[in-house]
Amino acid sequence: MKLAVIGGSGLCRLEALTRAREVKISTPFGEPSAPLIFGRLESLDLIFLARHGPSHTIPPHQINYRANIAALKQQGVTHVIAVAAVGGISRKMAPQRLVVPDQLIDYTYGRPHTFFESDDSPVTHVDFTYPYSESLRQQILTAGKNMDPALIAGGCYGCTQGPRLETAAEILRMERDGCDIVGMTGMPEAALARELELEYACLAVVVNWAAGKSEGLVTMAEIRHHLGQGMKHVQTVLEALALQSG
Repeated sequence: MKLAVIGGSGLCRLEALTRAREVKISTPFGEPSAPLIFGRLESLDLIFLARHGPSHTIPPHQINYRANIAALKQQGVTHVIAVAAVGGISRKMAPQRLVVPDQLIDYTYGRPHTFFESDDSPVTHVDFTYPYSESLRQQILTAGKNMDPALIAGGCYGCTQGPRLETAAEILRMERDGCDIVGMTGMPEAALARELELEYACLAVVVNWAAGKSEGLVTMAEIRHHLGQGMKHVQTVLEALALQSG
């Protein structure tokens, strides 16, 4: 296994990464969001990529998802853990809970979403029945088996366009559709990883109740608080996974 971790909001770097070196990569699809960070986590060599850029300046709809995934593939990555900050829709998806979703609904638009669209590319369809790698999901869940609160195994990630947060009516629609959490970066990232045959799974941190799911408005102060605490739990899970895989 050659592992990459894509860090979302609140995870622009892995503090525990040692022997870290930064490498700028170019791809046929442009430059990725940030230089790739090659390093060692516990006994496991891995690559880290900051999805929103080193200083968190790239909004969800402007991320070059194709370049990010292509860059990882070029470096021989076989497995990708995508860390994401999300809002909670279902009752059990409370702030600071960690979720390993098993399904996905895409509400985004206008994002380049396939590698197979040039004039000389054949029409290519990939099976996306189960958008996440089950084997990698199980590795994450095993790594987090002693976490308190426990990791939530399963759930449907609804991916919206952003960068604005959703309306209460939009969240009600998503709940009727079967979504348990809501984020802005899950697609087309997952589908692009499938096209390049990467084992891909999401480790989501709930940082707020989604619109209309709590009293009052969603505030950035609330999000920042839960994000800071949640990302500490994420790093603990990643370190445990590195130990069991290294």
